[in-house]
Amino acid sequence: MPTTPWPQPAVNTERAARALARLRRGRMLHPAGRSFAGEVLVWGTSGPPTGVRLLDRPGHYPATVRLSKGTPTPDAWPDVLGLAVRIHRQAGRPFDLLVSSSAAAPVLRHLPLPRRRFTGTYSSIMSYRTGRRRLWLAALADPESPDLGHDLAGLSTAVAAGRPGLVLAVASAAGPWRPFGQVTIGDQLSARDDAALAFDPVGNIPEELRLAGPLAWLRQHTYRGSRRGRGATAQSGGSTGLTV
Repeated sequence: MPTTPWPQPAVNTERAARALARLRRGRMLHPAGRSFAGEVLVWGTSGPPTGVRLLDRPGHYPATVRLSKGTPTPDAWPDVLGLAVRIHRQAGRPFDLLVSSSAAAPVLRHLPLPRRRFTGTYSSIMSYRTGRRRLWLAALADPESPDLGHDLAGLSTAVAAGRPGLVLAVASAAGPWRPFGQVTIGDQLSARDDAALAFDPVGNIPEELRLAGPLAWLRQHTYRGSRRGRGATAQSGGSTGLTV
């Protein structure tokens, strides 16, 4: 796990996140959302392998999926939307993939962009490093999937009616998205299960990956502080049952 060369700012960041989570009695980031059981089907990357076994090799995994609003804004107002996918692996830690609403074009995949509807492109914004290469991960709209709606109530209705899905993809800094799998969203979890669920986008990643970029330490300590402020751990919550 990466460490920060600025220990005092990291401590202050974690303390602030912990205090805000306690004040909210919940998540500091993306407090309003819905969680679901699901599954991830990996068929492997096309073209040159990424060097990450979870992406390159076919596999079938139970998953926990959470869609959320970042601020949150009222009802269907534009917001930076979030998608978190916990891929439960048989051995070792799960893979927590956290992506935010963005655009698909290379120049815009690095920017979080507000939008109204949950269907669309979600990008990791920050890159991952594997060896000397940098990768970005994304969940893309599936044209054959039911629409996910424009608010949380509509999201729950859409999932209950249609078992929607998103396409998982990987790209280099300027290259096209290369689909490698699919996440399908299943039964909604209870509000209690949603509240207990906690993600670690820095620590819960495949062995071949590490989060890159100058703000990786900020994400690490912000999420850690938020988890501690509400009494959660990096492994809290999640459904391992296949429902689709």
